[in-house]
Amino acid sequence: MGGMARSKNSSAVTEQRSGADAPNPVWFKPVMFGFMLLGLAWIIVFYLSQGAFPVPALGSWNILVGFGIAFVGFLMTTRWR
Repeated sequence: MGGMARSKNSSAVTEQRSGADAPNPVWFKPVMFGFMLLGLAWIIVFYLSQGAFPVPALGSWNILVGFGIAFVGFLMTTRWR
Protein backbone atom coordinates (compact mmCIF):
# COMPACT_ATOMS: atom_id res chain seq x y z
CA MET A 1 0.00 0.00 0.00
CA GLY A 2 2.92 2.34 0.62
CA GLY A 3 3.95 2.04 -3.03
CA MET A 4 0.41 2.78 -4.16
CA ALA A 5 0.26 6.03 -2.18
CA ARG A 6 3.65 7.04 -3.53
CA SER A 7 2.59 6.54 -7.17
CA LYS A 8 -0.54 8.66 -6.63
CA ASN A 9 1.56 11.49 -5.18
CA SER A 10 4.13 11.34 -7.96
CA SER A 11 1.40 11.41 -10.61
CA ALA A 12 -0.12 14.49 -8.94
CA VAL A 13 3.27 16.22 -9.14
CA THR A 14 3.60 15.18 -12.78
CA GLU A 15 0.17 16.62 -13.57
CA GLN A 16 1.10 19.93 -11.96
CA ARG A 17 4.34 20.16 -13.93
CA SER A 18 2.71 19.17 -17.20
CA GLY A 19 0.11 21.91 -16.70
CA ALA A 20 2.84 24.54 -16.47
CA ASP A 21 4.75 23.10 -19.44
CA ALA A 22 1.69 22.40 -21.56
CA PRO A 23 2.23 22.62 -25.31
CA ASN A 24 1.12 25.71 -27.17
CA PRO A 25 -2.24 25.82 -28.91
CA VAL A 26 -2.35 24.77 -32.56
CA TRP A 27 -2.62 28.38 -33.79
CA PHE A 28 0.53 29.57 -31.97
CA LYS A 29 3.20 28.43 -34.44
CA PRO A 30 1.44 29.69 -37.61
CA VAL A 31 0.80 33.08 -35.99
CA MET A 32 4.41 33.30 -34.79
CA PHE A 33 5.85 32.53 -38.23
CA GLY A 34 3.16 34.70 -39.82
CA PHE A 35 4.33 37.75 -37.88
CA MET A 36 7.94 37.11 -38.85
CA LEU A 37 7.07 36.67 -42.53
CA LEU A 38 4.69 39.63 -42.57
CA GLY A 39 7.40 41.89 -41.14
CA LEU A 40 9.89 40.65 -43.71
CA ALA A 41 7.37 41.11 -46.52
CA TRP A 42 6.61 44.65 -45.28
CA ILE A 43 10.29 45.61 -45.51
CA ILE A 44 10.76 43.92 -48.91
CA VAL A 45 7.70 45.67 -50.36
CA PHE A 46 8.99 49.00 -49.04
CA TYR A 47 12.37 48.55 -50.68
CA LEU A 48 11.09 47.15 -53.98
CA SER A 49 8.50 49.91 -54.36
CA GLN A 50 11.13 52.56 -53.48
CA GLY A 51 8.97 53.86 -50.64
CA ALA A 52 5.66 54.00 -52.53
CA PHE A 53 4.16 51.10 -50.56
CA PRO A 54 2.96 49.77 -48.03
CA VAL A 55 2.18 53.15 -46.36
CA PRO A 56 3.64 56.07 -48.32
CA ALA A 57 2.88 58.60 -45.59
CA LEU A 58 5.22 56.82 -43.17
CA GLY A 59 8.24 57.11 -45.43
CA SER A 60 11.30 55.43 -43.92
CA TRP A 61 9.33 54.58 -40.76
CA ASN A 62 7.97 51.64 -42.77
CA ILE A 63 11.25 49.88 -41.99
CA LEU A 64 10.63 50.27 -38.27
CA VAL A 65 7.06 49.03 -38.67
CA GLY A 66 8.31 45.95 -40.54
CA PHE A 67 10.94 45.22 -37.91
CA GLY A 68 8.35 45.75 -35.18
CA ILE A 69 5.98 43.23 -36.70
CA ALA A 70 8.79 40.70 -37.13
CA PHE A 71 9.98 41.38 -33.57
CA VAL A 72 6.57 40.36 -32.22
CA GLY A 73 7.08 37.01 -33.95
CA PHE A 74 10.56 36.66 -32.48
CA LEU A 75 9.22 37.46 -29.01
CA MET A 76 6.66 34.71 -29.44
CA THR A 77 9.50 32.20 -29.92
CA THR A 78 10.39 32.63 -26.25
CA ARG A 79 7.01 31.10 -25.32
CA TRP A 80 7.15 28.31 -27.91
CA ARG A 81 7.11 24.80 -26.38
